[in-house]
Amino acid sequence: MNFFYVLNGRKLKRNFLIVLALVFSVGVIYAERDNITVFAPQQPAAIYSVPTDKKVIALTFDISWGDKRAEPILKVLEDKGVKQATFFLSSPWSQSHPDIVKDIANDGFEIGSHGHKHDNYSKLSDEEIRTQITTAHTILSDLTGKQPNLIRLPNGDFDKRVLRIAEELNYKVIQWDTDSLDWLNIGTDKIINRVVSRAHNGDIILMHASDSVKQTHEALPVIIDELRAKGYEFVTVSELINQTESEGRAVQDKTTSLTMLGLEEAVTAADTGY
Repeated sequence: MNFFYVLNGRKLKRNFLIVLALVFSVGVIYAERDNITVFAPQQPAAIYSVPTDKKVIALTFDISWGDKRAEPILKVLEDKGVKQATFFLSSPWSQSHPDIVKDIANDGFEIGSHGHKHDNYSKLSDEEIRTQITTAHTILSDLTGKQPNLIRLPNGDFDKRVLRIAEELNYKVIQWDTDSLDWLNIGTDKIINRVVSRAHNGDIILMHASDSVKQTHEALPVIIDELRAKGYEFVTVSELINQTESEGRAVQDKTTSLTMLGLEEAVTAADTGY
Protein backbone atom coordinates (compact mmCIF):
# COMPACT_ATOMS: atom_id res chain seq x y z
CA MET A 1 0.00 0.00 0.00
CA ASN A 2 2.83 2.38 0.83
CA PHE A 3 4.52 1.52 -2.49
CA PHE A 4 1.29 2.41 -4.32
CA TYR A 5 1.24 5.89 -2.82
CA VAL A 6 4.95 6.44 -3.56
CA LEU A 7 4.35 5.73 -7.27
CA ASN A 8 1.41 8.09 -7.46
CA GLY A 9 3.34 10.75 -5.61
CA ARG A 10 6.09 10.59 -8.22
CA LYS A 11 3.56 10.75 -11.05
CA LEU A 12 1.84 13.65 -9.38
CA LYS A 13 5.12 15.50 -9.01
CA ARG A 14 6.04 14.87 -12.64
CA ASN A 15 2.62 16.00 -13.88
CA PHE A 16 2.85 19.09 -11.69
CA LEU A 17 6.23 20.00 -13.20
CA ILE A 18 4.88 19.48 -16.73
CA VAL A 19 1.90 21.75 -16.04
CA LEU A 20 4.19 24.31 -14.42
CA ALA A 21 6.46 24.29 -17.49
CA LEU A 22 3.47 24.74 -19.80
CA VAL A 23 2.16 27.64 -17.73
CA PHE A 24 5.60 29.23 -17.76
CA SER A 25 5.91 28.81 -21.55
CA VAL A 26 2.49 30.35 -22.14
CA GLY A 27 3.46 33.23 -19.88
CA VAL A 28 6.68 33.86 -21.80
CA ILE A 29 4.86 33.76 -25.13
CA TYR A 30 2.23 36.20 -23.87
CA ALA A 31 4.83 38.56 -22.42
CA GLU A 32 6.90 38.47 -25.62
CA ARG A 33 3.99 38.44 -28.05
CA ASP A 34 5.01 41.77 -29.61
CA ASN A 35 8.51 40.48 -30.35
CA ILE A 36 7.55 37.23 -32.06
CA THR A 37 8.54 37.18 -35.70
CA VAL A 38 6.28 36.26 -38.58
CA PHE A 39 7.24 33.82 -41.31
CA ALA A 40 5.65 33.08 -44.66
CA PRO A 41 3.62 31.18 -45.67
CA GLN A 42 1.76 30.94 -42.34
CA GLN A 43 1.26 34.69 -42.21
CA PRO A 44 1.89 37.45 -44.74
CA ALA A 45 5.45 38.70 -44.97
CA ALA A 46 7.19 41.46 -46.86
CA ILE A 47 9.24 40.48 -49.90
CA TYR A 48 12.89 41.53 -49.77
CA SER A 49 14.26 39.33 -52.55
CA VAL A 50 13.40 36.23 -54.54
CA PRO A 51 15.49 33.05 -54.38
CA THR A 52 16.52 32.09 -57.88
CA ASP A 53 19.50 30.71 -59.77
CA LYS A 54 18.79 33.10 -62.64
CA LYS A 55 20.80 36.30 -62.91
CA VAL A 56 17.80 38.59 -62.71
CA ILE A 57 17.47 41.74 -60.67
CA ALA A 58 14.81 44.41 -60.08
CA LEU A 59 15.61 48.12 -60.09
CA THR A 60 12.99 50.02 -58.07
CA PHE A 61 12.48 53.76 -57.68
CA ASP A 62 10.37 55.53 -55.05
CA ILE A 63 8.86 58.94 -55.84
CA SER A 64 7.04 61.08 -53.31
CA TRP A 65 7.88 64.69 -54.22
CA GLY A 66 9.46 66.98 -56.79
CA ASP A 67 9.60 67.10 -60.58
CA LYS A 68 13.29 67.51 -61.41
CA ARG A 69 14.76 64.01 -60.94
CA ALA A 70 12.24 61.60 -62.46
CA GLU A 71 12.70 62.63 -66.09
CA PRO A 72 16.54 62.40 -66.07
CA ILE A 73 16.26 58.92 -64.55
CA LEU A 74 13.73 57.88 -67.18
CA LYS A 75 16.12 59.22 -69.83
CA VAL A 76 18.98 57.10 -68.47
CA LEU A 77 16.79 53.99 -68.54
CA GLU A 78 15.80 54.78 -72.13
CA ASP A 79 19.37 55.46 -73.24
CA LYS A 80 20.58 52.24 -71.63
CA GLY A 81 17.77 50.17 -73.10
CA VAL A 82 16.36 49.14 -69.72
CA LYS A 83 12.76 48.21 -70.47
CA GLN A 84 11.84 46.70 -67.10
CA ALA A 85 11.86 48.53 -63.76
CA THR A 86 9.34 49.24 -61.02
CA PHE A 87 8.32 52.70 -59.78
CA PHE A 88 6.54 53.10 -56.45
CA LEU A 89 4.54 56.33 -56.62
CA SER A 90 2.85 58.20 -53.80
CA SER A 91 -0.68 59.16 -54.78
CA PRO A 92 -0.53 62.89 -53.83
CA TRP A 93 2.61 63.24 -55.96
CA SER A 94 0.92 61.35 -58.79
CA GLN A 95 -2.05 63.69 -58.69
CA SER A 96 0.27 66.69 -58.90
CA HIS A 97 2.40 65.22 -61.72
CA PRO A 98 0.07 63.25 -64.00
CA ASP A 99 2.29 63.90 -67.04
CA ILE A 100 5.29 62.20 -65.40
CA VAL A 101 3.08 59.30 -64.31
CA LYS A 102 1.95 59.00 -67.91
CA ASP A 103 5.56 59.01 -69.11
CA ILE A 104 6.45 56.21 -66.69
CA ALA A 105 3.44 54.16 -67.79
CA ASN A 106 4.00 54.84 -71.51
CA ASP A 107 7.60 53.70 -71.21
CA GLY A 108 6.23 50.34 -70.08
CA PHE A 109 7.53 50.43 -66.53
CA GLU A 110 5.64 48.79 -63.70
CA ILE A 111 3.89 51.13 -61.27
CA GLY A 112 3.34 50.20 -57.65
CA SER A 113 1.83 52.15 -54.78
CA HIS A 114 3.87 54.18 -52.31
CA GLY A 115 0.77 54.87 -50.27
CA HIS A 116 -1.14 58.08 -49.75
CA LYS A 117 -0.11 60.06 -46.69
CA HIS A 118 3.66 59.80 -46.20
CA ASP A 119 3.59 58.54 -42.63
CA ASN A 120 4.55 55.45 -40.65
CA TYR A 121 1.55 53.17 -41.12
CA SER A 122 2.41 51.08 -38.06
CA LYS A 123 1.29 54.07 -35.97
CA LEU A 124 -2.13 54.23 -37.63
CA SER A 125 -5.32 52.42 -36.69
CA ASP A 126 -6.54 49.50 -38.81
CA GLU A 127 -9.16 51.75 -40.39
CA GLU A 128 -6.61 54.47 -41.20
CA ILE A 129 -4.23 51.94 -42.75
CA ARG A 130 -7.01 50.62 -44.94
CA THR A 131 -8.02 54.15 -45.95
CA GLN A 132 -4.45 55.13 -46.89
CA ILE A 133 -3.96 52.05 -49.08
CA THR A 134 -7.36 52.23 -50.79
CA THR A 135 -7.13 55.98 -51.40
CA ALA A 136 -3.79 55.55 -53.15
CA HIS A 137 -5.16 52.57 -55.05
CA THR A 138 -8.07 54.58 -56.46
CA ILE A 139 -5.89 57.52 -57.49
CA LEU A 140 -3.21 55.40 -59.19
CA SER A 141 -5.82 53.23 -60.92
CA ASP A 142 -7.57 56.31 -62.31
CA LEU A 143 -4.30 57.84 -63.54
CA THR A 144 -2.77 54.72 -65.10
CA GLY A 145 -5.81 52.64 -66.07
CA LYS A 146 -4.25 49.70 -64.21
CA GLN A 147 -4.81 48.51 -60.67
CA PRO A 148 -1.55 48.23 -58.74
CA ASN A 149 -1.02 45.20 -56.51
CA LEU A 150 2.42 46.01 -55.11
CA ILE A 151 3.03 48.49 -52.33
CA ARG A 152 6.12 49.87 -50.67
CA LEU A 153 5.04 51.56 -47.48
CA PRO A 154 6.26 55.10 -46.76
CA ASN A 155 9.63 54.97 -44.97
CA GLY A 156 9.57 51.19 -45.44
CA ASP A 157 7.59 51.06 -42.21
CA PHE A 158 5.08 48.33 -41.33
CA ASP A 159 4.02 45.85 -38.69
CA LYS A 160 1.97 42.64 -38.71
CA ARG A 161 -1.29 44.59 -38.90
CA VAL A 162 -0.14 46.49 -41.99
CA LEU A 163 0.93 43.24 -43.65
CA ARG A 164 -2.41 41.63 -42.87
CA ILE A 165 -4.48 44.56 -44.14
CA ALA A 166 -2.35 44.90 -47.28
CA GLU A 167 -2.89 41.23 -48.03
CA GLU A 168 -6.64 41.59 -47.47
CA LEU A 169 -6.57 44.36 -50.08
CA ASN A 170 -4.68 42.07 -52.50
CA TYR A 171 -1.37 43.85 -52.11
CA LYS A 172 2.12 42.42 -51.72
CA VAL A 173 4.42 44.49 -49.51
CA ILE A 174 7.74 45.02 -51.27
CA GLN A 175 10.92 45.91 -49.41
CA TRP A 176 14.49 45.59 -50.70
CA ASP A 177 17.70 43.66 -50.12
CA THR A 178 20.07 46.31 -51.46
CA ASP A 179 19.66 49.92 -50.36
CA SER A 180 21.61 52.27 -52.59
CA LEU A 181 21.46 54.97 -49.89
CA ASP A 182 21.03 57.47 -52.72
CA TRP A 183 18.58 59.28 -50.45
CA LEU A 184 21.59 60.33 -48.33
CA ASN A 185 23.48 61.72 -51.36
CA ILE A 186 26.59 59.88 -50.18
CA GLY A 187 28.38 60.43 -53.49
CA THR A 188 28.08 58.90 -56.95
CA ASP A 189 30.96 56.46 -56.49
CA LYS A 190 29.67 55.26 -53.13
CA ILE A 191 26.18 54.68 -54.53
CA ILE A 192 27.66 52.67 -57.40
CA ASN A 193 29.90 50.63 -55.09
CA ARG A 194 27.06 49.80 -52.70
CA VAL A 195 24.72 48.56 -55.42
CA VAL A 196 27.21 46.68 -57.56
CA SER A 197 29.01 45.01 -54.65
CA ARG A 198 25.79 43.90 -52.91
CA ALA A 199 23.68 42.89 -55.90
CA HIS A 200 22.77 39.20 -56.18
CA ASN A 201 20.37 36.91 -58.03
CA GLY A 202 16.76 37.84 -57.32
CA ASP A 203 17.74 41.09 -55.63
CA ILE A 204 15.39 44.07 -55.22
CA ILE A 205 17.38 47.31 -55.33
CA LEU A 206 16.06 50.45 -53.64
CA MET A 207 16.64 53.76 -55.39
CA HIS A 208 14.70 57.02 -55.56
CA ALA A 209 13.53 59.52 -58.16
CA SER A 210 12.34 62.29 -55.85
CA ASP A 211 14.01 65.68 -55.87
CA SER A 212 15.84 64.81 -52.63
CA VAL A 213 18.26 62.60 -54.58
CA LYS A 214 20.86 64.55 -56.48
CA GLN A 215 23.25 61.82 -57.63
CA THR A 216 21.06 58.88 -58.68
CA HIS A 217 20.87 59.89 -62.33
CA GLU A 218 24.68 60.12 -62.38
CA ALA A 219 25.25 56.77 -60.68
CA LEU A 220 22.57 54.87 -62.59
CA PRO A 221 24.32 54.54 -66.00
CA VAL A 222 27.41 52.99 -64.39
CA ILE A 223 25.29 50.72 -62.18
CA ILE A 224 23.43 49.43 -65.24
CA ASP A 225 26.65 48.86 -67.20
CA GLU A 226 28.44 47.09 -64.35
CA LEU A 227 25.49 44.86 -63.47
CA ARG A 228 25.10 43.90 -67.12
CA ALA A 229 28.81 43.13 -67.27
CA LYS A 230 28.18 40.67 -64.43
CA GLY A 231 25.47 39.02 -66.51
CA TYR A 232 22.38 40.45 -64.83
CA GLU A 233 19.08 41.00 -66.63
CA PHE A 234 16.68 43.68 -65.40
CA VAL A 235 13.09 42.66 -64.65
CA THR A 236 10.11 44.15 -62.83
CA VAL A 237 9.30 43.13 -59.28
CA SER A 238 6.24 41.24 -60.51
CA GLU A 239 8.33 39.31 -63.03
CA LEU A 240 10.77 38.49 -60.25
CA ILE A 241 7.98 37.19 -58.03
CA ASN A 242 6.17 35.29 -60.77
CA GLN A 243 9.09 33.17 -61.84
CA THR A 244 9.73 31.58 -58.46
CA GLU A 245 8.44 31.30 -54.90
CA SER A 246 9.04 34.56 -53.04
CA GLU A 247 11.21 34.51 -49.97
CA GLY A 248 9.38 35.39 -46.75
CA ARG A 249 11.89 36.82 -44.36
CA ALA A 250 11.35 37.19 -40.66
CA VAL A 251 9.41 40.38 -40.04
CA GLN A 252 9.52 42.09 -36.67
CA ASP A 253 6.17 43.04 -35.25
CA LYS A 254 7.13 46.67 -34.76
CA THR A 255 8.34 49.24 -37.28
CA THR A 256 11.02 48.53 -39.85
CA SER A 257 11.38 52.11 -40.98
CA LEU A 258 14.45 53.53 -42.68
CA THR A 259 15.60 54.83 -39.33
CA MET A 260 15.66 51.33 -37.94
CA LEU A 261 16.83 49.60 -41.12
CA GLY A 262 19.59 51.88 -42.22
CA LEU A 263 20.68 54.67 -39.89
CA GLU A 264 23.72 52.93 -38.46
CA GLU A 265 24.48 51.37 -41.84
CA ALA A 266 24.08 54.76 -43.49
CA VAL A 267 26.63 56.36 -41.18
CA THR A 268 29.06 53.54 -41.92
CA ALA A 269 28.43 53.84 -45.64
CA ALA A 270 29.01 57.58 -45.60
CA ASP A 271 32.38 56.96 -43.96
CA THR A 272 33.55 53.93 -45.91
CA GLY A 273 31.70 53.97 -49.23
CA TYR A 274 29.94 50.69 -48.49
